[in-house]
Amino acid sequence: MDLFAELLTDPSINHLTQDGTVNYYGEIFSPTQADDYFSKLLQETAWQYDQALIRGKLITTTRRVAWYGNQSYPYTYSGTTKQALPWTETLLALKLLIEEKTGARYNSCLVNLYDDGNTGMAWHSDNEGLLVQDAAIASLSFGAERRFLLRHKSTNQTIEFTLAHGSLLVMKDQTQRYWLHSLPKMARVKEARINLTFRVIKTTTARSL
Repeated sequence: MDLFAELLTDPSINHLTQDGTVNYYGEIFSPTQADDYFSKLLQETAWQYDQALIRGKLITTTRRVAWYGNQSYPYTYSGTTKQALPWTETLLALKLLIEEKTGARYNSCLVNLYDDGNTGMAWHSDNEGLLVQDAAIASLSFGAERRFLLRHKSTNQTIEFTLAHGSLLVMKDQTQRYWLHSLPKMARVKEARINLTFRVIKTTTARSL
């Protein structure tokens, strides 16, 4: 591995120049382990096509998702609300592993399935009111390699990663306040990608709803 690659995957390095922290751990699983997790997640996850309320119209997207948590936390984004399902054995094992790796604790996870490169995510921030502000969001990727972009809301500075099979990226501190992120479409990619984003929901708010 060359020096640049070593620096890119050094989890102690903050890849943002201002207003937040993004650490990239690179591939934290062997290819065989990553393949195994991809297969288990594909089969075990309670997939549903995601929906978004756009200009008063409910749109069904090409991305499939599932929402899991320690409790049946509600999560509202894009004008729709989901109730968290109980952890599967596989998701719980991954949560504990990611907590050990990152030194943070997570109580929920949004799981995403992109069938191929024709499915992506537009620019957005994960700054919904039910999330604990500035808490870490750990993004674990399995399957097809995809580009992942971050763009500063004021300066428009853009930072790009290629998220590998079995890789981990963490966004924390002020990142969601000052940066947008996206997963661009890549028509040449024919394989599926599964992305797990471990999050921290406000438990006091969740109990009151």
